[in-house]
Amino acid sequence: MDSITSPATPAGSKPEAHVPRSLTDVVVRLAGNSQDGIQAVGGFLARLAGRSAQEVMTYMTIPSTISGGPSIFQVRMGTGDILSSGDRADVLVAFYQHSYDDHRAALRPGGVLLYDSDQVKPNPDDHEVNAIGVPFTAATVEAVGGSAKEKGKNIYVLGLLARMFDLNVPKLTQLIKERFAGKSEDVARNALVAFDSGYAYPGENLRKHLYRLEQPEPRPDARPQITTDGNAAIAYGLIAAGVRYGAAYPITPATSIMEILRAELPKYGGLFVQCEDEIAAIATALGFSYGGNLAITNTSGPGLSLKAEALGWAVMAEIPLIVVNVQRGGPSTGLPTSIEQSDLLQAIYGSHGDAPRVVLAPHTVEDCFYVALEAARIAREFSTPVIILSDQALSTRIEAFDEPDLTKLMVEAKPDLRPRDASFKPYPFDGPTRHAPPGTVMGSGKYPTVSGLEHDELGHPSANPVVHAKMTAKRRDKIKAVAATFTTPEVFGDQSGDLLLIGWGCTYGPIHEAVGRLQGSGVKVGHLHLRHIHPLDPGLDQIFARYQHIRVIEINDQGLYGYGQLATLLRSVYCNPAIASITKTEGLTYRVSEIVERVAEQLGLTSIKSGARKHSILAAPDRN
Repeated sequence: MDSITSPATPAGSKPEAHVPRSLTDVVVRLAGNSQDGIQAVGGFLARLAGRSAQEVMTYMTIPSTISGGPSIFQVRMGTGDILSSGDRADVLVAFYQHSYDDHRAALRPGGVLLYDSDQVKPNPDDHEVNAIGVPFTAATVEAVGGSAKEKGKNIYVLGLLARMFDLNVPKLTQLIKERFAGKSEDVARNALVAFDSGYAYPGENLRKHLYRLEQPEPRPDARPQITTDGNAAIAYGLIAAGVRYGAAYPITPATSIMEILRAELPKYGGLFVQCEDEIAAIATALGFSYGGNLAITNTSGPGLSLKAEALGWAVMAEIPLIVVNVQRGGPSTGLPTSIEQSDLLQAIYGSHGDAPRVVLAPHTVEDCFYVALEAARIAREFSTPVIILSDQALSTRIEAFDEPDLTKLMVEAKPDLRPRDASFKPYPFDGPTRHAPPGTVMGSGKYPTVSGLEHDELGHPSANPVVHAKMTAKRRDKIKAVAATFTTPEVFGDQSGDLLLIGWGCTYGPIHEAVGRLQGSGVKVGHLHLRHIHPLDPGLDQIFARYQHIRVIEINDQGLYGYGQLATLLRSVYCNPAIASITKTEGLTYRVSEIVERVAEQLGLTSIKSGARKHSILAAPDRN
């Protein structure tokens, strides 16, 4: 990342004009209260980057209390591959004293502290950063007028940042108009006045820190970019996959999926039901699927627990269903607005009895869209429940990516009501399950049933021991057949050597960037990110055999036996003693430097920068 430190002026020379300095990318952290609209400012910056064909990634924290509280929004934007929201900020915007006190350490040396001089008193002895005091509050009141001094200063700050980084004002103005299009004319006008006032702030201290983000090279054949978050990407991916029905109950951080589908599905002749609780929601979704329409229910960890019994029914009845679980901190109510990857084993095994199901995990916002397509394909083809394990970080993160080619991806799926001949059996021992929706004409005159009881090939309840053994094997082997449609995943970085880093979900970007830093220290390291959690991809054992050490990076506890949930699964499947864990439970995503430091600590690297080692990591694999 380019430095934004102001260059010193040589003694005796004339001061240079304030010419904007060029940057490849920048990390801006906005710290305030959730009521201040800092998420809106971050969203404007992210969407501007997307509309300018730049790369962008965001990170946010919000309080779980209704009354609100301290909150941050961090955005990294620029050119090149931006795979994480950045370890430390280049610019910290502090709205309050607690914002400065809590987040000053997140600002790198030489960075810019932009603070509200009406609210914040920075340490006068802190000369590591460039402090710029601007009266956000008073200046907004002066510009907009009225007594609502807390309203509009976020847009004023957006104007300051637009000036500071020479951002595209016409595009930002259009974004502001779009954001307030549903409000009264006065609201939109005041927002634009606040923005213009911030942009025109006359302070000399700000003019010393003017920058310009480099523009990406034009790609003549590139598709337009869209900028969105993970929940929206999943919702629109489901629509593209032909899902037209669903049901859910509101729960953080998954609710926006329900809200989008509730608004959008009627446009496609569908329906989404907000139910009275999680149990009713999955039962309603299963009713839609029983009627021949693949349905979806979305939730978070506590809701998945409530859905477990009905999910077991879906496995026994072999009903196609998509369950989206946007993970948050647990157990119980836990950390509703914080990240954790602690629902993995629940997703795989969270039902009584042998109840195999498919579990997929997207790793970027773009992948959220395509995972939804894959989940729908698997659910229909194999007549099985599929769980999409997203997480809080992906759900709220904003990224820009190429617009999907919907002309090639859109699916129009309708119930198959064709008459079935006399030989039709929905649950044949020697073939795939194929349900007949209610109302289908049956040539045999015998109508199958759908039940949570063990059943024969027609679905009729049966307690026959042989039938139960055959049906259990059928349900198990069906999931094995899903694995046969997967291909061996690619490894990023070194294809063999010292270390393999494995991740899933939102850890993708930080791990990816950590590989580059480790390679720069002389470590031969690769990165394998798993999208198919259950069943696993073929060929993983051959990949594992090429590395001396394997570390699974995940956001959950190391458990009673010292391993995170994915590491526990991989060790149980492959019995490879080189597999060990790097875990965390602070409710925060990984920083790139954090991964590098944890690897260095575990493998005995004395200086990750120089690559010096206490002992060789080319020694025998770990014996844990």
